Amino acid sequence: MDYGGVLTDGPEVLDLVRRARVAGHPTALVSDAHVVPDDVAALFDLLVLGPALGVRKPDPEVFRRTAGRLGVGAGECVVVDDLAANVRGARAAGAVVVHHVDAATTVDEVEVLLGLPEA
Repeated sequence: MDYGGVLTDGPEVLDLVRRARVAGHPTALVSDAHVVPDDVAALFDLLVLGPALGVRKPDPEVFRRTAGRLGVGAGECVVVDDLAANVRGARAAGAVVVHHVDAATTVDEVEVLLGLPEA
């Protein structure tokens, strides 16, 4: 998940992260931001801020390394981002991607991909 432009798009997106984590899906926030609010950070199993892994979005390697830190393959990840370049990078890494345009559509798509019940 990305912070600016996605998680800042409404409480329903933050709730989606909570629900995914409760359902047993590992969660990661990958953002070019250098800091995020503590309440947002607490929603995730892993934070990757700025160049923490030695690479930055949209480089596919950041998505591969993040997946590895979560203990899964990139192909098992659903990446949500609002920027087309980052979506392309995640797709090149092998992840399933959701190009965030609005909160309602993103929530619907991720619910289906993760098998979450509707909120």
